Amino acid sequence: MKRAVDLCVAGLVLLVAAPVLAAVALAVLLKMGRPVLFRQARVGRHGRTFMILKFRSMTTGSAGFDTADDAARLTPLGRWLRDTGLDELPRLWNIVRGDLSLVGPRPLPTSYRFRYTQEQFRRHEVRPGLTSPTQINGRNELSWEEKFGHDVWYVDHRSTLLDLRIIARTAATVLRRRGISAPGSPTADEFLGTSAGRPEAPVGAAAGGGQARDDGCLRDPDVPPDSVVKGVPAR
Repeated sequence: MKRAVDLCVAGLVLLVAAPVLAAVALAVLLKMGRPVLFRQARVGRHGRTFMILKFRSMTTGSAGFDTADDAARLTPLGRWLRDTGLDELPRLWNIVRGDLSLVGPRPLPTSYRFRYTQEQFRRHEVRPGLTSPTQINGRNELSWEEKFGHDVWYVDHRSTLLDLRIIARTAATVLRRRGISAPGSPTADEFLGTSAGRPEAPVGAAAGGGQARDDGCLRDPDVPPDSVVKGVPAR
């Protein structure tokens, strides 16, 4: 049932939003040039790797996580796309392909694969989502431990009703533009593992991992937002 809803909603929105997709693609092409789309390998359900899609928001730069570099490369158009969430419209195609669901833990780079603890890796028991519990509970204002706590909680309590509540609260979160960036950063901090030393390798990580691909636009440095829904843990 969840997959059927994903297909129907994503397909319908793609059709209705086609003019918006075309307009944003043209704006990115004129302002930042090619490539119009950002592509990066992410870890999906059961640890499988897939290629995420979104509109570019940054100019090209050096590889790696560099907050100063990110701030310099984030264009005015890119900042506006992030603030409005329009940069993520291409991810609807990821939903149609079966890489993503409407609701689920946010997909993170493949370079994080062996930095999770076994408990944190449970976030990959379900398809990653376009929105998530962290999307409405603080997004990049949350610590990584808080984000993963929300993710695992969702895995254990997921339901159609909970998904509908999260989707409804996501709209309000986007309008408030809350938690788009981490404190002191234009994007989000890199996850380096748990504070208690190097985390153990997760069980069941599927083949196809490796370093996140950089296509000239660098990684996609954004991670979920989340807020209190009835049945969703508060910060």
